[in-house]
Amino acid sequence: MSKQSLTSSIALSIAIIVSGYFIGQTYVAGKKLDRTVTVKGLAEREVEADIATWPLELTISGNELGQLQRTLERQTKILQDFFSKLEFTDEELTVGAPTIQDNRALLYGGQNANNQDRYIAKVDFNLRTTKLDKMSQAMFQIPSIIGQGLVIGSKNTWQPVQYLYTKLNDIKPEMIEEATKNAREAAEKFARDSGSKVGKIKSANQGLFSISDLDPNSGVMKKVRIVSTLQFYIED
Repeated sequence: MSKQSLTSSIALSIAIIVSGYFIGQTYVAGKKLDRTVTVKGLAEREVEADIATWPLELTISGNELGQLQRTLERQTKILQDFFSKLEFTDEELTVGAPTIQDNRALLYGGQNANNQDRYIAKVDFNLRTTKLDKMSQAMFQIPSIIGQGLVIGSKNTWQPVQYLYTKLNDIKPEMIEEATKNAREAAEKFARDSGSKVGKIKSANQGLFSISDLDPNSGVMKKVRIVSTLQFYIED
């Protein structure tokens, strides 16, 4: 073998060794980056509802349309005055258009026509307010006008008043931060148990916020909850 050929062979061997070293180091680095742990972080808050809605239905029956209309107008005014005295505005209390049912016009109504009033009129009312204390007062005092001959019922039989929490955006940032912190603490415990440490976040799924009744019998107090899923790199 000539001196030139020997030199070329040595240079090629060195190049192969160096390339192999860098390929190996790249593989090791890649395997390190593959080491991750996926954990969930929880955040919860107890909050008070800030809006209440109360759907009501006024029912009136009679046999003469003119009298039915006059009774409907009088009882509607009684109900409106009741809420007005409790300082609810016209914007908070909405009144729907009345509906009238003719029992004699029903397919099978004729057989019982002599045992019931011919017409049934119904009017929907909806009270939507931020005055939760006034809402409680109205629920307590509503029997006083029922005693005046008004037939009033809530359209929601299980929970007459629905309470809502609408200020989620005010607490979102803090809750997301708390859920992330909670997830990192779980990842750090895992890393300690395996003799490693937690690195940067590889991926994060914020999760969905849920709002549920803290007490199903009232609904005023709410529980806000979020579960975030995060994936962290694990380092030696």
